[in-house]
Amino acid sequence: MEIKRRGCRELKIGTCLIGAKNPIAIQSMTKTKTSDIDNTVKQINQLQGVGCQIVRLAVKDSSDAAALKKIKARVRLPLVADIHFSYRLAIASIENGADKIRLNPGNINNPRQVRAVICALKAAKIPLRIGLNSGSVRGIGSRKFSMADKLVTACLDYVRMIEKLKFTNIVISLKANNALDTVEAYRKIANSCGYPLHLGLTATGYVYNGIIKSSIALGSLLLEGIGDTIRVSLTDNPTEEVRAAKCILESLGLRKGGVQLISCPTCGRCELDLISIVKDLEAKLAAKEYQQFAHPLKVAVMGCVVNGPQEAKEADLGIAFGKSTGLFFNQGKPIRKIPFKDCAKVLLEEILKRD
Repeated sequence: MEIKRRGCRELKIGTCLIGAKNPIAIQSMTKTKTSDIDNTVKQINQLQGVGCQIVRLAVKDSSDAAALKKIKARVRLPLVADIHFSYRLAIASIENGADKIRLNPGNINNPRQVRAVICALKAAKIPLRIGLNSGSVRGIGSRKFSMADKLVTACLDYVRMIEKLKFTNIVISLKANNALDTVEAYRKIANSCGYPLHLGLTATGYVYNGIIKSSIALGSLLLEGIGDTIRVSLTDNPTEEVRAAKCILESLGLRKGGVQLISCPTCGRCELDLISIVKDLEAKLAAKEYQQFAHPLKVAVMGCVVNGPQEAKEADLGIAFGKSTGLFFNQGKPIRKIPFKDCAKVLLEEILKRD
């Protein structure tokens, strides 16, 4: 099955092209104070190391806006300035080198102020993200309006105001805190405009709940061809957001390259601690050197003789374990037996040989 992407216009965020036929880009957000330059740079570099392509930074005051210039000089990822309440901070962020500005229609909607930001965006030739959240949509319709309708109505009103200013370098996001409202909102906006869409939910919670909610909502939309960038928002280290986003894209065949780890859930037939091996492998495979493949590399680690040998054969590299040793397969061919303790070492070495 091949997913047919929704057609939309192309735009550029720093060095990253999104929309049209470009691959879906993974985004995250720093959780440091932006004016803490060293720690912010450190976190951005960590995000890049696990596969992040665009990063958003909170700009709460003038010191945060001024820090963007120094941060940009030390990182490679495109920087998105996240602006609320103060249009002047948007302009200051543009002056300090932001690659995109996010405005929230819920708290920056004065036409004169919006016009000033758009003039600065035009001069800098950078895009605007119109980013709506369910928590900041107020005064739209009656209580009978669904959250999705409130988000879409507010968004289209804002879009029309900006289009009157002859500006169309726009990305849109409509984030609710649950899957159903989010999916409904994105479906409606996808049929109402031709701008690129940034997918995500807001306030999803800690890792377990957040990943499940995001996988349901984002997966549903991506299967319909909707979405040009994504973020999995989690109450956790932002690198976990990137790993979750990569997994969602890989599971749908929308992300090329990297290593796809296939492992059995284990049961009473498993005679070794497969869980510890898989956790160890997953952590190590997040490193940059294992993400350079032109096509996905499938690696299987299986714990018993029921499904293990066949899954290992079907993968590019695989090990099917018995009691204390496993049979190593390379491109479907059995190569040799290896002890359990050498599993991760052997697979990591063999993966790097494919680079």
